[in-house]
Amino acid sequence: MDALLSVEQVNAYFGAKQVLFDVDLQVAAGQKVAIVGESGSGKTVLAQGIMRLNPDVSWQGQIQYAGQNLLAMPEKQLAKIRGRDIGMVFQEPMTALNPVFTVGNQIAEVYTQHLGLTRAQAWQAAIDILQETGIQDAATKVKAYPFQLSGGQRQRAMIAMAVAASPKLLIADEPTTALDVAVQAQIVQLLQRLQAEYHMALLYISHDLRLVERFADEVVVMQQGHVVEHAPTQTLFSAAQHPYTQELLNAKPENMCNPDVDQAHTVLAIENVGVEVKQAASWFQTKKIRLLEPVSLRLQRGETMGIVGESGSGKTTLAKALMRLLPASGKVDIAGKDWLALSMNELTPERHHMQMVFQDPFSAFNPRMTMEQALSEPLLIQKIALNDSEREQRLLQVLDDVDLPHDSLKRYPHEFSGGQRQRLAIARALVVRPQVLILDEPTSALDVRLQKHILRLLAKLQQQYGLSMLIISHDLDVIASLSQRMLVLQHGKVVEQGEVAAIFAAPNHPYTQNLLQHR
Repeated sequence: MDALLSVEQVNAYFGAKQVLFDVDLQVAAGQKVAIVGESGSGKTVLAQGIMRLNPDVSWQGQIQYAGQNLLAMPEKQLAKIRGRDIGMVFQEPMTALNPVFTVGNQIAEVYTQHLGLTRAQAWQAAIDILQETGIQDAATKVKAYPFQLSGGQRQRAMIAMAVAASPKLLIADEPTTALDVAVQAQIVQLLQRLQAEYHMALLYISHDLRLVERFADEVVVMQQGHVVEHAPTQTLFSAAQHPYTQELLNAKPENMCNPDVDQAHTVLAIENVGVEVKQAASWFQTKKIRLLEPVSLRLQRGETMGIVGESGSGKTTLAKALMRLLPASGKVDIAGKDWLALSMNELTPERHHMQMVFQDPFSAFNPRMTMEQALSEPLLIQKIALNDSEREQRLLQVLDDVDLPHDSLKRYPHEFSGGQRQRLAIARALVVRPQVLILDEPTSALDVRLQKHILRLLAKLQQQYGLSMLIISHDLDVIASLSQRMLVLQHGKVVEQGEVAAIFAAPNHPYTQNLLQHR
């Protein structure tokens, strides 16, 4: 079978640092090839190299597309291939889509630039391709800005843009990251359907081995810039040869539930917490939209509760409501005070009782702050009385807690890997010694080995500090690993709540049954 894409003895360098080493792989027309490996293995560097997207990388070797060496191609000629012959679905659609243009404008641009359609023709084609990717009411959604779409809708819009010009090769870089299991399955089915319909070659980059096993024809395993194994999918999953591949396949979350839950001590009591926002209905009128129906729960000292549900179900809305990042009704009682009844001035010194680790640690940090400044900021804002020496000792202690070296304090966020940034985000939350930790998708962008390390770290910290935790995750294995109880949200409503073991064994609600079916 002739290769449409052929990567031959490719080496890549960031300055003097080599990041890819003699990489070889081939993708034939209509074939689905997956690249797997941990963060920093070189997957995304290679994908971006095929498109020549990163000017800071220098290259050796050849990347042949349809007989042409992309690494030697002039930029003007390469610009005609990008989007037309080779499409790319990026890892994070919220940052890859332009926030100041509607999704329709961004998709229509592909048709006008590459296919020569008129503006009116391109707009209708954008509606058609959005509808083809499964977005309901495409004629309305085409006018939406990226922030107005759910995670799954944004990913579908990104896929629509990537396949608009019917490319011969589609590169999908972590296309299901941070999506719940039901939406993950839908996105994979969509890619399979479009790949078959357009007879595209597909290069699929993922850390989710479960999806790769269902989806790919062949699997390429990368470790620290090297290809360590390349085999047909069935062969690799049944008889992996390389120790690293075997380790990836065996790196499933284990049961790490805290056995020391203090059932007599409630640290967080939530009573009828709901969220309602105003939305423009016309130029002169607004209407109220209910994002979250009233939720009630109690969290004991040392307990972990998992919160699951599809994109847009209200998981993050609940977390932000508890942290007073969204206006909410109801009562949030922690340390004897109702957070929703406090003024912002009264709330600030109380915030150390409950802290949140946000979904994307890279965007959660100020890129201009060193980690010393970032970790010190909560102590200063919340007026925690420490002198300079005590504050330094607190920062060093929290770095020890999350297993990072002390010299991390002098570095900036971009100098760390994804797994290290996640540890730093946890460190920033822990530096004020909270009673309750809210974690929003703490492992969603991490490969299976790093997921396991972060979960072990959280279990260790919970035992060490007696933490109570609310964990938001679309990964049911993560929920099962750490949580004693779970709460299932759908369309802003609690549809099921109870012990994890009982719900996993016999879910009552059809939606929960559907989630567990895709596990």
